[in-house]
Amino acid sequence: MRDLTSDTITDAVISAMRDTEDARVAEILEALVRHLHAFVRDVGLTEEEWARGVDFLTRTGQKCTSTRQEFILLSDVLGITMLVDSLSNRRPTETTQNSVLGPFFREDRPRYADAADISGGLPGAPLFFEGRVVNRAGAPVADAAVDVWHSDGDGHYDVEVPGQVDPAMRALFRTDEAGHFSFRSIRPSSYPIPGDGPVGELLGATSRSLMRPAHVHLLIEAEGFQRVTTMLFPSDDAYLDTDPVFGVKESLIASYDTYEADTGPCRELTHEPYTLLRHTFVLEPSPAN
Repeated sequence: MRDLTSDTITDAVISAMRDTEDARVAEILEALVRHLHAFVRDVGLTEEEWARGVDFLTRTGQKCTSTRQEFILLSDVLGITMLVDSLSNRRPTETTQNSVLGPFFREDRPRYADAADISGGLPGAPLFFEGRVVNRAGAPVADAAVDVWHSDGDGHYDVEVPGQVDPAMRALFRTDEAGHFSFRSIRPSSYPIPGDGPVGELLGATSRSLMRPAHVHLLIEAEGFQRVTTMLFPSDDAYLDTDPVFGVKESLIASYDTYEADTGPCRELTHEPYTLLRHTFVLEPSPAN
């Protein structure tokens, strides 16, 4: 491998990996090298631009913490996350569709009993959520694990709220024999994705909005069924068509019903104006089933 040129270096790099034992790893790396080299040739990448790209990726890694994943956010805004999701989760339209996990999911979330208040005492307009998990025939799925997490009324997740130490607005539930789960929290709002890092710079350079439509995240797992990572968006949100992470699907737009104080189905649970969100989640059997 001497005297390599722009015409011969691609094959030389691929040849250097010819002893890769894992066939899938070999397939991915060869395609990656070919596409990256083709990209460099197509745009005529300069040394200065290459150095800026390396710096961008370096700073992206440095921005990652135990509660923030800047690389996932980068994948989100480039549409990679939704592309992988679309390829990996081709489900019938009658089942609940996937969307992005996002950078704010946490494993250290508390488990709550049904109808619990998961707001963590944070201020905001009351939100009552009533969910049901069923199979494609409409039969209830009992003992499904349901993760929930969302932002507050200012668009902040618990890890972004100054002074907030304990988890809030996130919880793990189990469905009952009727496939039902419910909780009380505070209504989330539209919010900007983190703009203080490299991803924010990228969106600014391309004149794209940081604003995500309001949503509630859910991750549902049950034995014998495919896992669903999804979210529910209010039908009246102004940012549904400009979501920077491309996560909105028509089937995930829901009615966030608002009620005046002391009216409606939850009038005995609060004396404030509130929102009620009801939704049925339909699971797809796993391939083995």
